[in-house]
Amino acid sequence: MSRIEELIAELCPDGVEFRAIGDFGELVRGNGMPKSDFVEFGTGCIHYGQIYTYYGIWTTETISFVAPEKAARLAKVEQGDLIITNTSENIEDVCKAVAWLGSSQIVTGGHATVLKHDQDPKYLSYYLQTPEFFSEKRKHATGTKVIDVSAKSLAKIRIPVPPLKIQREIVDVLDKFTKLEAELEARRRQYKHYRDALLTFGERTDADASKQASKQASKQASKYTVDDDE
Repeated sequence: MSRIEELIAELCPDGVEFRAIGDFGELVRGNGMPKSDFVEFGTGCIHYGQIYTYYGIWTTETISFVAPEKAARLAKVEQGDLIITNTSENIEDVCKAVAWLGSSQIVTGGHATVLKHDQDPKYLSYYLQTPEFFSEKRKHATGTKVIDVSAKSLAKIRIPVPPLKIQREIVDVLDKFTKLEAELEARRRQYKHYRDALLTFGERTDADASKQASKQASKQASKYTVDDDE
């Protein structure tokens, strides 16, 4: 029996409780914040589109900023909150989440919802990537060209909420695998680089062959000239 199974048997003898997201958290819908609002320095922010393309399960830093006066009007994100996308062009990316673990307050904008809760943030972010959650969000998704799962619908989705001790044990295991996966991906990129570098050869053209033959002929002629002089 694994450590997690032991904890479940000890702390959840009747099974892990499932709860609606809205029962253990507050969902705050973002608004505004187009990319044109970004500045070089200011209040950290996470745009919903960056959750698809840049961020993973969690982060402690942002790659974008907005002016403090604009940040004052946006949805606030505190340490431990989740930022969840509400809109996407495909069902896979909608409801993708990133847990904010930085020490400072940041902000987010439209097409995203901030989940404020009392659970382990990385556990929730990991769970929102599972096939089980995928099946649930599909039931609440609307639209065809643009897929949307509203904050109101998101609040109704039930997920397993084991005690924090179990959540943290699960996160510890998944973090190790995430790190290993990143290392393997780096190895794959390194292998591809050296494979391509070592196995890439320039094809010799007819002109190259002609030049090489001329060089050989010149060397041979020079040899005979030296021999005749002797």
